[in-house]
Amino acid sequence: MILGIGSDLANIDRIAGVLARHGDRFRNRVFTPTEQAKAGSRADVAGTYAKRWAAKEACSKALGTGLRMGISWKDMAVTNLPTGQPVMHLTGWAADRLAQMTPAGHEAIVHVTLTDDHPWAQAFVVIEARALP
Repeated sequence: MILGIGSDLANIDRIAGVLARHGDRFRNRVFTPTEQAKAGSRADVAGTYAKRWAAKEACSKALGTGLRMGISWKDMAVTNLPTGQPVMHLTGWAADRLAQMTPAGHEAIVHVTLTDDHPWAQAFVVIEARALP
């Protein structure tokens, strides 16, 4: 069963401007060290951050909260499998919220997909509850 769906569209040029103005202050407030390392290794640094920004926004919407109620940017983090597939990791308040919305006898799975076509970065998040065996 679907517990939540979220989407977000981020402007890559806007994120590039925020990075230029606020640099490490912005990076350290919003992104985990792993996300920062990923962005730093890519040719399109701003695009990489914009996709992850959009993923965090989409995830907060799928959780039914938006970015309020105690959720932190770093409570939602995107990494990639060796195949390149993005994976959303939830910690802190986001993980607590996910546990609250997951029915008994089920496990929650957070699906995320990212794409970009300059100047836009987009993310979709679907939270699924699967019955435990």
